[in-house]
Amino acid sequence: MIQRKEYLDWLITWREKQLIKVVTGVRRCGKSTLFSLYINHLKETGVTDEQIISINLEDVDYEDLLDYKALHEYVKNRLCKNKYTYVFIDEVQQCKDFEKAVDSLFIKENVDVYITGSNAYMLSGELATLLSGRYVEIKMLPLSFREYLEFPQIDSHDIKASFNDYLKWGAFPYVPSLEKNDSIIKTYIDGIYNTILVKDVAKREGISDISVLESIVKLLCSSIGSPISAKKICDTINSSGRKISINTVDKYLRALSDSFIFYKVDRYDIKGKQFLKTLGKYYIVDAGLRNMLLASSGADLGHLLENIVYLELVRRGHKVSIGKLAEKEVDFIANGMDGIAYYQVAATVLDENTLRRELEPLQKIPDHYPKYLLTLDDYMPNTDYNGIKQINMLKWLTM
Repeated sequence: MIQRKEYLDWLITWREKQLIKVVTGVRRCGKSTLFSLYINHLKETGVTDEQIISINLEDVDYEDLLDYKALHEYVKNRLCKNKYTYVFIDEVQQCKDFEKAVDSLFIKENVDVYITGSNAYMLSGELATLLSGRYVEIKMLPLSFREYLEFPQIDSHDIKASFNDYLKWGAFPYVPSLEKNDSIIKTYIDGIYNTILVKDVAKREGISDISVLESIVKLLCSSIGSPISAKKICDTINSSGRKISINTVDKYLRALSDSFIFYKVDRYDIKGKQFLKTLGKYYIVDAGLRNMLLASSGADLGHLLENIVYLELVRRGHKVSIGKLAEKEVDFIANGMDGIAYYQVAATVLDENTLRRELEPLQKIPDHYPKYLLTLDDYMPNTDYNGIKQINMLKWLTM
């Protein structure tokens, strides 16, 4: 197991703090493995087996705990006296009214509670009200490219070939361990996709027509990096002979975002200093998932690279939006602890016209925050264009 260091350090930082630790993220992104890594760390610091209670609510062995009273009773009866007990509950949303059990355990003395979930819905509604101000959340993603290179099966010396595999097959943590075979990897990713669609989207929303839901997924996949709206999706589906309302499309889009398959990114008017309500963009959680769903996805390398950069900015703790500047667009505005930075993404800018087109939006920004142009180019005649720094994307991803 690779360490997933940033996430592990986060759990270590919050150890025994009087807050519930919540890890959210798409299925199979590594949440359970993170708990295993953290439990190993606790044992290395002297924590005993009896101080650790670990439950996975998707394991049939714990099927009796899908009622919150049973879950609470099970944990309560195993708490240690006069020393900390560390409680780990995986896929907690499987337990109806789980927030009542979690809240009751949280208020007990010397109980450190950690939970995971594969749906953002678990942190809305009643849970948010009941536990308001009493939990911290970390949003987990599949492997970064830097983490991907740590796997012994990956050739970290041939970084370009490894990046091509990363783009092609994606970054779910088990993928690097699989044989490099299209059929094997696609079958694995297809299993993840179908589980998410059925368990985290269709079942929760009561969706019976899975084919319409899949049509929306594929429309979003083919529109990565391009503005899209519920109305546009609605019109496209209706024109194919099936009927769907904008409200239903909105509902499905929220459900897909809640299950962490897609991330919606809003546009921000840089001069007007306000968010715009229309024509945001969607990015997918994993490139391999997109490639499985779209037969021919190699033609739009630029948008796929945008997707990779977006996810990396989120991993690094930035709030990300798309910049609008009159008729021009800045790919990303990243707002983090260190302030604001602007990013433009392109496969190559060796052609002068392409370079001019990519630089122009950054040049028109009326402030002095850092500005970056990320490309796959090795040869760069210039790496600084009046303060706009051009960086090789693979170098940036492994920084």
